[in-house]
Amino acid sequence: MSQISFAEAEYQNKKRKTRREKFLERMDQLIPWKKLENKVARYYPKGENGRRPYPLQVMLRIHCMQLFYNLSDPAMEDELYEIESMRRFAGLTLADSIPDETTILNFRHFLEQHNLGKAMFKEVNKHLERQGLMLREGSIVDASIISAPSSTKNKSGERDPEMHQTRKGNQWYFGMKMHTGVDDGFGMIHSLEVTAANEHDLNAAGALLHGDETRVFGDSGYRGIEKRKEHRHRNVDWFIARRPGVTRQLAEGSNLARAEKIKASVRAKVEHPFRTIKRQFGYAKVRYRGLAKNANRLYLLAAFSNMLVGERYLPA
Repeated sequence: MSQISFAEAEYQNKKRKTRREKFLERMDQLIPWKKLENKVARYYPKGENGRRPYPLQVMLRIHCMQLFYNLSDPAMEDELYEIESMRRFAGLTLADSIPDETTILNFRHFLEQHNLGKAMFKEVNKHLERQGLMLREGSIVDASIISAPSSTKNKSGERDPEMHQTRKGNQWYFGMKMHTGVDDGFGMIHSLEVTAANEHDLNAAGALLHGDETRVFGDSGYRGIEKRKEHRHRNVDWFIARRPGVTRQLAEGSNLARAEKIKASVRAKVEHPFRTIKRQFGYAKVRYRGLAKNANRLYLLAAFSNMLVGERYLPA
């Protein structure tokens, strides 16, 4: 281990931990690093030809921090030079060689090339399931729009061809949709699908059900799901909300009105992962062009969201 600098020695003696330090320590404890590294290691270059790559553990931790704080590649490099807590999380010191923005970019492209975001998402869910934190009896399905730049003032002179516009109420949105299947017990994402924003919620619903459900909850956008050919064979109870106009006309206190409130209270759990991904991790607007790159990122953000939800149920 290299000798610590005066700045690092002073950092160790400071009197208070910042919120960033506390969050990074929290995520360091929650993420099953060794399991994720094993998923990636089989594809990671061994350095037999050309320049020796940075250690996988270092690059994976840097990539996770980039997602925690929604940073660009140049901004991530700057943060590693400027912020001691982020260097510590990555296992680096100022005496080490800090990965530059091109190295950080190449690692992200490497994960996208091998679809490793989805693989790590599944590995995290297996890790949580082994701890009894992923129920299979019921699912909640829902979708949320993630905006994309609608301007054509770019190099190609056109909007992203894989993104589309859709209307929600009286408002038009341009971007993509994140469709999620969430267990109705703990509120963790077990399935995720990404489409253009104009894709109807029903078209992606099949990919959100794992097949072991006995009940499914959804908003009024999923009305008629039980009549679709691919769902007729499912032996499940469908708890789909009535249309808002119909719900408003129900007599207050009636059995039907109470049933709608119960359905809504269960469906509320699906909003928590959306809030974590779009507000806490700042991914309310796409960072890349194309669905595949954004999907790879969303799978990892969904994994982080599941770990934060599961934290409250795990022993200290």
